This record gives sequence, structure tokens and C-alpha cells, in this order.
Amino acid sequence: MPRGRYSLHDPHDHTPLGEEHFHCAPGPSGWRYVSQLTSPSGDFTGSVDLAVDELGRPIRVELHASDWQVRGAALDGVTWVRTDPTGEHATEGNVQAHAFAGSSPGFLIATARLLRLTPDSPSKRVRLVRFTDPVLAPRTLDQSWSLQKIEAHATDNGPLSVAEYQVSDLDTGEQHTVHIAGDVVLAAPGLELEDLETPPSAFP
Repeated sequence: MPRGRYSLHDPHDHTPLGEEHFHCAPGPSGWRYVSQLTSPSGDFTGSVDLAVDELGRPIRVELHASDWQVRGAALDGVTWVRTDPTGEHATEGNVQAHAFAGSSPGFLIATARLLRLTPDSPSKRVRLVRFTDPVLAPRTLDQSWSLQKIEAHATDNGPLSVAEYQVSDLDTGEQHTVHIAGDVVLAAPGLELEDLETPPSAFP
């Protein structure tokens, strides 16, 4: 069960945004990622609980941030409920999309798991509903993921297979690179892996 810590920063000016303390693990029905977010001063700012099935589809998503909460799952596309602390402004949403996205690295792992890109099938398009900080506002976006290469890196625990993806926003044309090993993001815009207590899990 990988357990560790990501540092979060603004991808444009590198302003520190805090940290995400996480643990994740594959199971008999899929994969689960749980994390707690803190501000640069160490205050609790939110949480992520993401579970996907063996095909990478979201079974359950629960997010907390700035007193807002989102719960969602794959249902007729993706369906979610977004609520404030009082429940007065609760709204439901449904979009014909494949999965959810957000600032948490867990969503990058889930999307890579959903697409299952290989050297023989290196590129796919995906429609996602992204919950944007700090109030978890939903936004639908289309991305193209392309597997650039897979490299083996020597570690104390044996070779570590690292996949490099190019992710393109099809609305804006913006592109960025994501490096993933198993169920851990090694590098991506706005985040860095600072600490990892156990090696990444290998998906079958």
C-alpha cells in the first residue's frame, strides 16, 4: 500500500499551495485512493476519497474543500451531487463523460488506469468532469492522452517501470507531461512527490 506526500504549487508561478498526504491500494474490485490536504501553514483544507473499478471507472468519489462537498459515481455517464454546509445550495449534475478529474494526483492515476494506453494503442481521447478549486465547481473538458514512452529505472527494490504521458486539453491546446509509476505520480504540473514510504503498486 503506497503511502506518501505530494507538495502542491501553482503550475504557473510556483506559489506553494500546500501538501497532499495520501495512501492508495489495489483491491479485488479495483483501486482506492484516500488523501488529506493541508495548507502551507499545515491547516486542514480538504480531502479526497476516490474508488475505481477494475476497468478504471469511478465507483465512488467524495471530495471536501472550502466547506463544499461533492459525491459522485459513474451513472448514465457521470453523476454527482455538490452541497454546501447547510444543504441550501445542493445541486445535482450529470454529464455524458467517462470519469472525474481534479487537482489531486489520484485523478491522474485513475484516468491512466481507465485509458490503459499501450505502445500498440498509444493515444486516446477522454471526456472528464473536473472539480476546480477552491469550491469544487464542475467543468467538462476533453483531453487527449498519448503514451510517449515507458522506461525502467533501477531502484533498491528492483526495476521501476515509469510511463510518460503527454496530456493535451482539446479546448485550449495546452499540453503537459505526466510521469506515472504504478499507482504513484512521480511528476506532473503543480505537484511533486516529496515522500514515499513504500514502492508503487503494480496494476495487473
